[in-house]
Amino acid sequence: MYLAAASPGALDSIGTPTLWGATIVGVIALLVLDFLLTRKPHEVSMKEAVGWSVFYIALPLLFGVYVWADFGSDRGLEYLTGYLVEKSLSVDNLFVFMLLLTAFAVPRALQQRVLLYGIVGALILRGIFIALGAAALARFDWMFLVFGLILLVTAVKILRDAIKGTDHAVEVDRLRSVRLMRKVFPVTGEYDGPHMLGRVDGRRALTPFALVVVAVLATDIVFAVDSVPAVYGITGDPFLVFATNAFALLGLRALYFVLEGALSKLVHLGYGLAVILAFIGAKLGLHWAHMQWPSVPEVPTLLSLVVIVAVLAVTTATSLVASSRVEREKARSAEKV
Repeated sequence: MYLAAASPGALDSIGTPTLWGATIVGVIALLVLDFLLTRKPHEVSMKEAVGWSVFYIALPLLFGVYVWADFGSDRGLEYLTGYLVEKSLSVDNLFVFMLLLTAFAVPRALQQRVLLYGIVGALILRGIFIALGAAALARFDWMFLVFGLILLVTAVKILRDAIKGTDHAVEVDRLRSVRLMRKVFPVTGEYDGPHMLGRVDGRRALTPFALVVVAVLATDIVFAVDSVPAVYGITGDPFLVFATNAFALLGLRALYFVLEGALSKLVHLGYGLAVILAFIGAKLGLHWAHMQWPSVPEVPTLLSLVVIVAVLAVTTATSLVASSRVEREKARSAEKV
């Protein structure tokens, strides 16, 4: 397994200037296409959402085949494992997005545009974090420990919130970003399509659409802090880190409408993510120790993939069983009434 170059100062990467350029151009082209598709607000049909979701799942898998074929099975495994981690974390993003859209009472015709702004913001923020992470890891070996601690602390927080049942709680009036915007700018009472500016008493004002976009972008910062160290725990290649993040995020707009009804059934997702992040955090700690003392074992990428798949499978299965049990109990209670 490879995480970083043996000598400080450089990270080994398959990302040539041509590959970086082609990937970035491809990501921008897909984002432009998404903006064109959402230019006219409309409710997303299940057929449309499923079609785009299939496309955005097939595309990264095909890219994984390319990485595997051209750069070997080790890099192919790193990419696929990193993509699975990022996709799992992106589903957690969707939970928060769903709650924000509900809390702000965003009309269904405008929801996909809000999600798209959130995806663009997440891509930009993660690009910045990826570059900073690469520079730090190339210069300081102990950054692996820092990243590992970030993941362990995050895992503890997620587990604690999951036990309390507050892992996806959102209170609009307590969001700092929203309170700040309301303090500085007047806010209109109604949505005006996808417009961010309106008028109150003849003055320029923000619309509720602008507030929800700011709230979504603020959550992007929190998720970037978690997701970038998580994938650096799988691969030290900055290009693969960027590619896994980009592919995991690009399909979120369509995936949201496919999973909208099912998201609430994933009641144990927080437990699964806590285990995954703690596992990767421990893996980063072992990697740092291996760099200091070669006799310390490392966690192979294939084992990481097996653990992550197993945790997600168990989490999904137990979530569905628990949700079904709750629904049956509600049905029995309704019959008694």
